[in-house]
Amino acid sequence: MERIQVDIMGLSTSPASGGAYALILKEVSGNRRLPIIIGAFEAQSIALEIEGIKPPRPLTHDLMKNIIEALGSELIEITIGELREGTFFATLSFDGQDIDARPSDAIALAVRFGVPIFVSDKVMEEASFLPESEEHEPEKTPPESRLTRLEALKAQLNEAVEREDYERAAQLRDQIKKLDL
Repeated sequence: MERIQVDIMGLSTSPASGGAYALILKEVSGNRRLPIIIGAFEAQSIALEIEGIKPPRPLTHDLMKNIIEALGSELIEITIGELREGTFFATLSFDGQDIDARPSDAIALAVRFGVPIFVSDKVMEEASFLPESEEHEPEKTPPESRLTRLEALKAQLNEAVEREDYERAAQLRDQIKKLDL
């Protein structure tokens, strides 16, 4: 499986998805973005670690890291390797062993261990997008699930609102409404 290394580009609220958050991953050697909708708890856990804020008591992901280290193991990397029916699947790679995980939990652990985050080429082809300002040719719509397209549009909408590009935001809102029908 071909893999692409990504970094966390941003985390924002996703008003259209009922309190969920959009985690935006950006490929290290390119411009594509991969939006993943995650829950509030996982978003908080990732954001606190990125900001270097230590809560008075360990969060679940801190506890998991402490247990992994206490057992003498070490997280090597994480990979978001599959997308099935709009759901992303990830693996945690330890010393010669891979363990299934939700991408949000895997990323929360990756930021704590400081390990690389990878996405399979197939997942990037299916679910990533190029920001409008960085597109050099008309976007080719890859075969993707309806939910994945919806997630991508919601992430683009959040970006447009943050840039205060309300005209683009209105266009994206209309596209989202069409998909939600």
